[in-house]
Amino acid sequence: MYDIAIIGKGPAGISAAINAYARNKKVIIFGQDSKKILWAPSIPNYAGLPNITGTEFMERLNDHLKTTDAFVVNQNVLAVYSMGTHFSIQAGTEMYEAKKVILATGVDFKKTIENEDKFLGSGVSYCATCDAPLYKGRVVAVVGYNHESIEEANFLATVCSKVYFIPQMKEDLSNLDKNIEVINSKPLRFEGSFSAEKLILENGEITADGFFVLKDSYPLTSLVPGLEVDGPHVKVDRNMETNIKGLYAAGDVVGKPYQIAKAVGEGQIAALNACE
Repeated sequence: MYDIAIIGKGPAGISAAINAYARNKKVIIFGQDSKKILWAPSIPNYAGLPNITGTEFMERLNDHLKTTDAFVVNQNVLAVYSMGTHFSIQAGTEMYEAKKVILATGVDFKKTIENEDKFLGSGVSYCATCDAPLYKGRVVAVVGYNHESIEEANFLATVCSKVYFIPQMKEDLSNLDKNIEVINSKPLRFEGSFSAEKLILENGEITADGFFVLKDSYPLTSLVPGLEVDGPHVKVDRNMETNIKGLYAAGDVVGKPYQIAKAVGEGQIAALNACE
């Protein structure tokens, strides 16, 4: 049981981890380095570090994080469940528990596939390693938004009779299993009666027993059932607490301006209030 679980390893998440550690809390932090930061050629307006590059800034954040005893899990969180007295967190096939949770996932403007949320858990999955056994010897389709989706598709190819791969990113697919069929098209919507049976594409359709949507982040309402949101943002009060008691949020995920200084400050506020 961790005192505080932090979901997201950007400026807000790492700031929260540093401040929670300073209050002698047992901390776990999920995620990978912020791509938004890594891709920044320079950061001209962060006080005290003029024109530092994004890569250098991320290195400094990680160096500071290493001075704490926060346990880092380099996996995307699939779901957060409020259990009343604590939270249960699913990351891959593992489950973790924490007394308080801070969401620092950043904001993702990728449009979800129509009916993705409707069929989640009924033919649509966000985790290949979790749900592959359900489709042993059957036909599946993978909509891939990141490099990890290639590895997941290769794993599915060892379990399933047929795997379709619909890439939504510019990645080298040379490492993709030769038995996987690549379909270059844009996914529009899932269709089915009780579970997803078809994926309608911009150019055609795919019929399969199961569909895996593999990306870096997921719709907030799918991530945390019952969470109150406003579009792509989480609603919080001045303490950075959401409508779910014990669940906080900080950084871009709570709204504009999308600035590092704001994210760092909100990460600190969320952590201090969670510690109290």
